[in-house]
Amino acid sequence: MTDQEPEQTTISPDVLRVGGFEQPFTYEVSDHADELAERFADLEPGTETGQQVSIAGRLMLRRVQGKLAFGTLADSTGRIQLFAPSKTTPAFEEFCELNIGDWVGVSGEVMTTRRGELSVRVDHWTLLVPTRRSFPDKWHGISDPDTRYRQRYVDLWVTDGARKAFQTRSKMLSLLRRFLEDRGYIEVETPIFHPVAGGALARPFVTHHNALDMDMFLRIAPELYLKRLIVSGFEKVFEIGRVFRNEGISTRHNPEFTMMECYEAYSDYNAYMEMTEELVAYLAQELCGSTTITYDGREVDLSTPWRRAPVSELTSETIGEDISIETPIERLREICDQFEVPWKDSYGPGKLLLEIYEKTTEGNLWDPVFVTDYPAEVSPLSREHRDKPGLVERFEAIVVGRELCNGFTELTDPDEQRRRFFAQVEQKEAGDDEAMDVDYDYLRALEFGLPPTVGLGIGMDRLAMLLTDRATIRDVVLFPTLRPEVFSAADMQRD
Repeated sequence: MTDQEPEQTTISPDVLRVGGFEQPFTYEVSDHADELAERFADLEPGTETGQQVSIAGRLMLRRVQGKLAFGTLADSTGRIQLFAPSKTTPAFEEFCELNIGDWVGVSGEVMTTRRGELSVRVDHWTLLVPTRRSFPDKWHGISDPDTRYRQRYVDLWVTDGARKAFQTRSKMLSLLRRFLEDRGYIEVETPIFHPVAGGALARPFVTHHNALDMDMFLRIAPELYLKRLIVSGFEKVFEIGRVFRNEGISTRHNPEFTMMECYEAYSDYNAYMEMTEELVAYLAQELCGSTTITYDGREVDLSTPWRRAPVSELTSETIGEDISIETPIERLREICDQFEVPWKDSYGPGKLLLEIYEKTTEGNLWDPVFVTDYPAEVSPLSREHRDKPGLVERFEAIVVGRELCNGFTELTDPDEQRRRFFAQVEQKEAGDDEAMDVDYDYLRALEFGLPPTVGLGIGMDRLAMLLTDRATIRDVVLFPTLRPEVFSAADMQRD
């Protein structure tokens, strides 16, 4: 192979000659690898079916044994063997010189070899497009993880399970939509460019709109727009879409990720905890065949019901001392120092409690648990707890030590929301770059009346990680954010 552009000559309306081969503009495919494997699963060794098929894909393995050649053709569904006898295979020598990674179309009879391998005999074949770079074969794959994520177009062919993970993710999203639609929800789309950064505690990405000559923010959450729709009279809405947070990159974090948020009028966080555990158990059963799955070599029981426990209770269990937002702030600071939890003078008891919980407790919660009743200080959009002053009706579902979702009974009082927005402004002025700004239009919407409402946000990437047993978010994001790649001078040549 060569990196030089081969000479191209049109020889008919439907064929282009490239590098000495005639390459068609189209190729008619009658079957795929998985269909053939299912249809002919019971063939005895040495059987000729007389059935002609036409398949296409990449040549992933090839070996020549004298007057007989074998290949493995991979398509989007799986792999099947090619059986090429020299006596009946057109251009047999050229077939034997094909490169791993070449796209080929093959038509011929379905058969099994004497060893019982399901195959397609190569009665006709066409080079659809050659690969111009060395293509790793299935058995060696790509050893460098960074290369896998940068060259996903290769990784999906040669890394075991990579394609399956993304197919599972796609089915997960489809099932989730069905789950919500069956319960009367409608899917909506809200803006990605926001004039005010809000809806979650996170640092936003800033961009500039030239025509309006104004800075805008890539959304960190669709929450405030979805609640505007509840104000407008929609009772059950959901959105699945990209959100953007200008934060660090880790095995759990990518700057852009997929979030599902849903809202329901006339309900509260108790109802959404029930719906969340039902949803996750349903997805596990449909995608994994059981509500008990294996993650990182360890069992996880996703069957309902899940444990529910307040933040303060779980944190107290971990550190061996009862603490809450009522604990003197000096003692909370001492506990932070004891467990090496960073803190600032601006942190109140609620923020200190949350920091201690996240550092000492969250990562150790393996089986599903709803962590409930968060401090109001760290929950600016949640409704006050009906029985516990200073707390809000909020929950996070934690599974295998990771936050899976966040939900709460929504704050409906515009005066209280205004007070909390301005408290966020004070935190931002004190150095918290994740604090929210004041969204005056949202406050106006609340003044028209938000009925009792509950909301939920689930990170689709983390849910996919759980259900596909993946340790890093990069394995469930097709094209994760990476540092810029440095290309060679040869790569950057114009000709």
